[in-house]
This record gives sequence, C-alpha cells and structure tokens, in this order.
Amino acid sequence: MSLTANNPDRKSWLHVDKNSDFPIQNIPFGVFLTRDDIITIGTRIGDTAIDLGALHQLGYFEGIPLTDDIFLQDSLNDFIADGRKTWRLVRNRIAEIFDAENSELKDNKKNKETVLFRLDEIEMQLPVQIGDYTDFYSSIEHATNVGTMFRDPENALMPNWLHIPVGYHGRSSSIIPSGIPIHRPQGQTLPAGSDTPIFGPSKLVDFELEMAFITTDANDLGEPIPINEAEEYIFGLVLFNDWSARDIQKWEYVPLGPFLAKSFASSISPWIVTLDALEPYRVESPKPLKPQLPYLQYKGKKSYDIKLEVAIKPKTAKETVVSKSNFKYMYWNMSQQLAHHTVNGCPVNSGDMMGSGTISGPTPDSYGSMLELSWRGEKPVKLQDGTERKFINDYDTVIMRGYCEKEGTRIGFGEVSTELLPIYTPKSNK
Repeated sequence: MSLTANNPDRKSWLHVDKNSDFPIQNIPFGVFLTRDDIITIGTRIGDTAIDLGALHQLGYFEGIPLTDDIFLQDSLNDFIADGRKTWRLVRNRIAEIFDAENSELKDNKKNKETVLFRLDEIEMQLPVQIGDYTDFYSSIEHATNVGTMFRDPENALMPNWLHIPVGYHGRSSSIIPSGIPIHRPQGQTLPAGSDTPIFGPSKLVDFELEMAFITTDANDLGEPIPINEAEEYIFGLVLFNDWSARDIQKWEYVPLGPFLAKSFASSISPWIVTLDALEPYRVESPKPLKPQLPYLQYKGKKSYDIKLEVAIKPKTAKETVVSKSNFKYMYWNMSQQLAHHTVNGCPVNSGDMMGSGTISGPTPDSYGSMLELSWRGEKPVKLQDGTERKFINDYDTVIMRGYCEKEGTRIGFGEVSTELLPIYTPKSNK
C-alpha cells in the first residue's frame, strides 16, 4: 500500500508554521482530554488537535474497516493491534481530509467545531497502556564512555556487547507523559571510602536521552520474530527521558542490574510518530565491528536520521541546550532489538515499549547524559545564567526535542519536558 500521506508536495488547509514539527506529512497519534472533559484518540496538524473519535462518528472514515469505538478510548492499544494495513489506511485518509484541495470538512463549519481543538483546549495523556517496557543499551559511544569511567578503558565494553543488543526489563507503572513533574528519589547509596550504605535522597539525578518504539501484537509464546519482519510490528516512536539516580545505581546494579535507580520515573513525548512517517529519513546503520549471528543480520537501511537535543531550564532562567545528538548513532537498530527480544520466544503485545538506551554521539557535545557531559562530575556544565551543573538540581526542567528534515519537509516529535521537584513530602493529616 502506497504512503500517500507522505507526499512532500501536499499542503493542508489548516495553518502550519514553516518550522512546525507537525506538517500534514506527519500525522502522529495521541490521546487527549478535550475541553468537554471527553477523552479521545487524536492527531495533530500544525497547532491544531484533531478528534479522531468525532471524525469517525461523523463518517469520515467510511470504507475503512474500523469498529465504532476504535477512537473512543483512553489508549491507542486496540488501534495499534489492528495492524499496519489499518494504520496506513487511516493515516492516508486523514491526509486526504485535511488536504488543501479537499473542501469536504474545510467548508463544514459545524463539523469543524466538533472535530478541531486549539492546543490550549486539550490535555495530553499517556498515549498507550504500556504493559511491558524494555530498555536497551545500544549506543557504542555511551557504553564505551561508561565502561571507561567505571572499568578499564582498554576493556570498556563488556565481552558480550558487540554480540547482542544488551537490555533489561524496566518498570512501566512509572512511565509518564511530558509535563508531569517528578520527585527526587531516595534510596541506598554507598559513601566514598565506606563499606556501609546510607539512606537518603539521590545526589546524582541524571537524564538519559533516548527514543522508544511502540509495538503491536507481534507473536505467540515461543515464536521468534524474524529480523526482516520486525518493522511490520513497530507502530512508531516517542522521545524518551529515562531518568536515572547514578549514586543509587552504582550501589545496587551488581549483580542483577538497574532497579530503584531507574524505576522512579521515565518520561515520554505524548505524540507517537509512526514508522511510516519516518520512511523518507532512513539511513545506514553503523557497520558491525564483529560478525553478528544470522538472526541479527539484516539488509537495507534500518536506522533513522533523527536530530535530537537536550536543554536544561532552571526555575528562574532561560534554558541552555547541553547536548545535540542523533538517533542514527545507535549501534544496534530497532529491528535487531526486536528480533533479539523475541528470539527466545518472548511474546510482544500491543502497547509494549522498547527504549533505545542512552543515545550518545562521537563528540563531547553529543553525549546523552550528565554522567558523560560532566564526566562523572569532574567537568561541570555551564548554563546561560552562569550556574553550573554536574547533575540535575531541584526545580530544573529537562527538555528533549527531536526532528527529521529533508528537502524542505520536517517531521518532528515535539518535546518531552519534565521538572525535577525535591523529595516527596507526605501531606499533613492535621
């Protein structure tokens, strides 16, 4: 099925700023609360949110096999479970409806008032009910930097790293959408020079610049997903800030890996940009440094040229961009990650989320965490207001953005923005 929604010459009758992340070629999917306190599945063109539930009830998806309530839900899980053919039909139809040459909805004032919302009239929600969440560790630059800091620089990568996409299972209950503040976590840490841990607030709260992909129902228990089919089961991507408490992590991660240092919060951007929308931005993946086993070998372009940045905004100052990276740096791509995840027969469900792991590039300004940017706190990062950061302070807001651009067309993700508050203080019962 052709991706007519990707036509770079298509214009919308809705207003779209020149540098908008959401031209008519994007058509992402999300969930929002309307001005009438109705929750619905929607999309966005420019700065206009579109109620797909209302659009469907008004008959604009006639001819596409959709259940009556497919968009009248508080998550995208059922829509995603319908599969790639349905996603493409719906996305292509939305592009037709909002095409500048199509007057069917454009000239229907009553229907427009029902379907269209300004962004300040809606409240974005978590787009999917995330059943399971896996975080990978797939940037060779990040893994090398961390290995250099904490182990022998000559053996920075663990022996298995160049052979498998390393990952661990995370906590889905603490994944939140952009705009929800989080609290500084508490836990056990080991003071320097001591062999006895103490309990208290983490002093080394960090961000991790990641992207995450959302899957559909993919396989039965025991059934691996072949690498050449993996992309058929990937709905789309979001920006992902996998918050970390480095001092808690250092004490707890041996022998089984991250736990409380990661599970306190992870933030995602609210609009899922489909893999179809990203099709024009495919690029070659990094060349393997060692031969990979057959189930991880692929053909074609499996990486995507997505420009990424991280900014830190203190409470009373302007933001400072501290990192500029790119999704294309990932050594292990999404197809390899999903093929490896299921090679043992692990089933993947609609709404499952897979984090890329921290995305660091080859230069110091492209590192994807404060751990690397400040090199374990030894090189503080200077902000525009003159203050310095080794890690994230209370009341700092971390903002991540991402977009693709080619031949005048820009497809973006918006942003994921999260403020770090002090430790949680129970409310008084008095």
